[in-house]
Amino acid sequence: MFIFLLQTIWLYISELAGKDLDFLIIARFLFYFAPNLIPLVLPLTILVTSIMTFGSFAENYEFAAMKSSGISLQRAMRSLIIFISFLSITAFFFANNVIPWAEFKSINLRKNISKLKPAMAIVEGAFNEIGDVNIKVKDKSGDNDQFLKDVIIHKKNPNMRGNFTVIKAKDGELVGDKDSDILSLILFDGNYYDEVQPNDYEARRKKPFVKSYFDEYKINIDLSSFNEVDLSEEKYNYSYKMLDSKELRVAIDSLSEDLNQDKKSFSDNILNRSGVEKIGIAPKKLNDTIASKKIAIKSVQGDKPEKYNIKNLEELYDSYTFLDQQQHLNIAIGSVRGTLSNIKGKRSILRKKGETINKTEIQLHNKYALALACFILFFVGAPLGAIIRKGGLGLPMVIAILLFLTYHFIGIFAKNSAENGAVSPFFASWLSTFIMLPLGAFLTYRATTDQGFFNPDVIILPIKKFFRKIGLAKKDKE
Repeated sequence: MFIFLLQTIWLYISELAGKDLDFLIIARFLFYFAPNLIPLVLPLTILVTSIMTFGSFAENYEFAAMKSSGISLQRAMRSLIIFISFLSITAFFFANNVIPWAEFKSINLRKNISKLKPAMAIVEGAFNEIGDVNIKVKDKSGDNDQFLKDVIIHKKNPNMRGNFTVIKAKDGELVGDKDSDILSLILFDGNYYDEVQPNDYEARRKKPFVKSYFDEYKINIDLSSFNEVDLSEEKYNYSYKMLDSKELRVAIDSLSEDLNQDKKSFSDNILNRSGVEKIGIAPKKLNDTIASKKIAIKSVQGDKPEKYNIKNLEELYDSYTFLDQQQHLNIAIGSVRGTLSNIKGKRSILRKKGETINKTEIQLHNKYALALACFILFFVGAPLGAIIRKGGLGLPMVIAILLFLTYHFIGIFAKNSAENGAVSPFFASWLSTFIMLPLGAFLTYRATTDQGFFNPDVIILPIKKFFRKIGLAKKDKE
């Protein structure tokens, strides 16, 4: 757990550094993230401890003493099997209740921490948000980096969205007092550019603006509200990781229904835009419908509609003049291109919705898979320790880590494939567990029957017999 907590600190160090956080806030941060590490820590812990414990028993011949007293391996494991069963059930309730709560707390705490900014965080070569301005400088100098070069400022307008005011200056200086919440930015030798937004739309189309030059310009920035952030505020309340099993099922149903409705609405919209439904023509039976109906054909040039008995699409097309045919083809090509563009844009939206459904379903199955994985990995580690007959932190730790990495990476690859829709979310969530199941049964059988993990005689003896036969055949010839 300590190792994974250190990894968490390094993973989020960019969000914590430079925020002037006290020890209690960092402790809360780690406390809220600790439950999210349980699905990684608990299976690995069970695997390592079972190999170490039973390997130590076998190494010290305690299993031999048990068997000589009539105690089988299954009987020796009975109390631990009961304990692991209880631990697996507890792991499910932990994953179903505690982890969603911790995810809710950790995400909201991260959101609040991200609002905290140091008062003088101006990075060279990038825009930095300070108060109601975005400032970018090419170079900083001076004892306190107070002198600025090539300053570009975008001022915000609370009543409008967008950057309508731009200030550029060759030099600048930051002036402030430690006891004051006002930071003064003095600019030298620059230009002030402001886009005017008139109420009249016709006047706005002319894009009026105001431009002025200044020798010195002063901007006062209020820093009093920079660090006035309530770290206990909890506004962000939806993520599939924040839901328990019951809520996940409801979310899956709602998301699936929304996706199906979106697909149906989009397909109906595409069909209606084609105009086929307006004349009652089914796309698959277009020629049959045309032959059985009299269709009014209106010239693009405004001629009066005329009635024709059309037998097929070719006659329908030939009934137009050449100019009408050309214009209709151009309209059709434009319509098809627009439809294809809409389909491409909608495809990405539908893909994201599908990924959200898959992630939600994976999260549901993971709660059950964690409980079963704890149970199965015990039956992998315990008999394996009895077979290798080695305890301590040496070989058992290496074998446990290799097995866990195999289990973990298979799960990661399967879940990544499931998010893209390549495999089923159910299959992806249970794949690594189902792979460990026959391995656990095999190792338990080998340990119960006092057999090794692998019998090399199965391969070596046939080879020896083969070469022995070749040697005997050579002697007979001689």
